[in-house]
Amino acid sequence: QEQLQESGGGLVRAGGSLRLSCTARRTITSDIGTMAWYRQAPEKQRELVALITGGGSTNYAESVKGRFTISRDGKKWSLQMNNLKPEDTAVYYCNLHRNSGSEYWGQGTQVTVTS
Repeated sequence: QEQLQESGGGLVRAGGSLRLSCTARRTITSDIGTMAWYRQAPEKQRELVALITGGGSTNYAESVKGRFTISRDGKKWSLQMNNLKPEDTAVYYCNLHRNSGSEYWGQGTQVTVTS
């Protein structure tokens, strides 16, 4: 079993920055497949924001390319969010896929961007 620990989030004005972090405490490094961030806005489906593989390859939603950066340091991964827009407002969830097949989610953290 795994419990992902999220931190970060909050309230910021448009154009501002926030940083989210997530830590996997019980997963061994060799079993880490992908680490990702998803978000879910009110009345919308959860969507992938950014993903990083164990090998360091990254993938971003078109809407955040050039503004968000996902990074990894061991069993911790972060999402640096710059030039935030009101449409980035959502609950952000970290996600971990183990190579052994299990998937885990963080508890979610609110990001609110005001215009």
